[in-house]
Amino acid sequence: MQVVVRPGRYTFQYMEKYRTFTISLFPEEYKKALVVLGTKSGRDCDKIAESGLSVVPSKMVEAPAFEEAELIMECRKTYWQDMNPENFLDRAIDEHYPQKDHHRIYYGEIIRVVATEVYGQ
Repeated sequence: MQVVVRPGRYTFQYMEKYRTFTISLFPEEYKKALVVLGTKSGRDCDKIAESGLSVVPSKMVEAPAFEEAELIMECRKTYWQDMNPENFLDRAIDEHYPQKDHHRIYYGEIIRVVATEVYGQ
């Protein structure tokens, strides 16, 4: 499993500090809540409270999860690598990085999956 985070994001400091992370997938009904999470910074406000989602502890990793998620993957980081703009096959991609704040890619081993009946569990 991979996740990508820009160094300027508040999430970046947590990805650097902890050895684990979670990935959660939500039903369509939580789209507005996810817009809040994706457009606001936890550095400036309590975006989780604003989203109305409920944080719950994970079972095997220190990173939290969300009660409303229908699929949760608990992951242990195994490797990271910074994106290298020299490797962009389409040079136009680098236009999206005017501050040269290329994403860091974190690779993780999935160590636990929790799923609702939507995913056959």
